[in-house]
Amino acid sequence: MPVASVSRIVMVGLDRRRVRLEPYRAEWDDCYRTEVARLSSGIGEDVHRFEHVGSTSIEGVPAKPVIDILATVDTLDTAASFVEPLEGANYEFRSENSDRLFFAKGPAENRTQYLHVAAEGSEYATEMLAFRDHLRENPDVAAAYANRKRTLAERFPEDRDSYTEEKSDFITDVLADALGE
Repeated sequence: MPVASVSRIVMVGLDRRRVRLEPYRAEWDDCYRTEVARLSSGIGEDVHRFEHVGSTSIEGVPAKPVIDILATVDTLDTAASFVEPLEGANYEFRSENSDRLFFAKGPAENRTQYLHVAAEGSEYATEMLAFRDHLRENPDVAAAYANRKRTLAERFPEDRDSYTEEKSDFITDVLADALGE
């Protein structure tokens, strides 16, 4: 394999219990597009749109090397039919609640993608996109988030739940600004 090709290989994947951040990589967007092409062939006709969300979608922000994908649908009832085809594509159905369905790709010790399925225009979808867009449009806020993430990753490398919980106040504040509340 030519050396130029080797440098383009981007590894994604992480044990779902651990926190390991990597510097932002533009290639994560390629990983997103490749996965959406796969998803489109299985569930695409019922999806309004796919969006690259989460920290891997925000330039300059370190991220766990797991690609987050948002798929919006008419209603969550529509998405109930996704379970079987997604399981055939190595996604594990993880949870269902009133605002989304959640799927994880890869074994627990090496998650590579997270798929969030929500109704188009729902609060969940609106907040995911607003958070991403606000950080993309406000480099100072993105830098503050990056610092927060690094500090928490150092504190909780083996405790994903605590890492996530400790980010929640920051995320709530950003959402309030992003949504004009």
